[in-house]
Amino acid sequence: MSGAEEIAALDFASVTPEEFARIVKGLSAKEINQIARDEELRTRVLKEVFGRMERQFKPDVAGSLEALIRWKVTGQEEVPEAVYETKISGGTCTVTEGRSDTEPRVTLIMGDADFLKLVSGNSSPVTMFMMRKVKIAGDVALASGLTRYFDIPKA
Repeated sequence: MSGAEEIAALDFASVTPEEFARIVKGLSAKEINQIARDEELRTRVLKEVFGRMERQFKPDVAGSLEALIRWKVTGQEEVPEAVYETKISGGTCTVTEGRSDTEPRVTLIMGDADFLKLVSGNSSPVTMFMMRKVKIAGDVALASGLTRYFDIPKA
């Protein structure tokens, strides 16, 4: 079974973050890009990942942090860019799809493969930035420490 077929067959409700991280770790960039070309599957994966962010948020670590983080997942030529926003405020984290009129504190721009590797704990955000796999606009210090506000699984 290919990586795209494995992801397509997943019942996300029954997959733990650790299992998802292991699956992503086993995928090549080519396989992730194959998933990204299937707009329906890509949308399903992105909705699941962003939906989990709220549950994996660590309010005790975030403390009084107030920030709007905009995520732009650039996609393939035939698949449009996906935009999500993570709002951290008052010890809570809410995720919305689409771009609001609010100016984000930081915007993270990356391709599908790099996004999945980052959110599954299979790549370091600092390394990705240094290798120009992620572009950051705004508060670079916030972006570099963003992973500490979430319980990110290790594969």
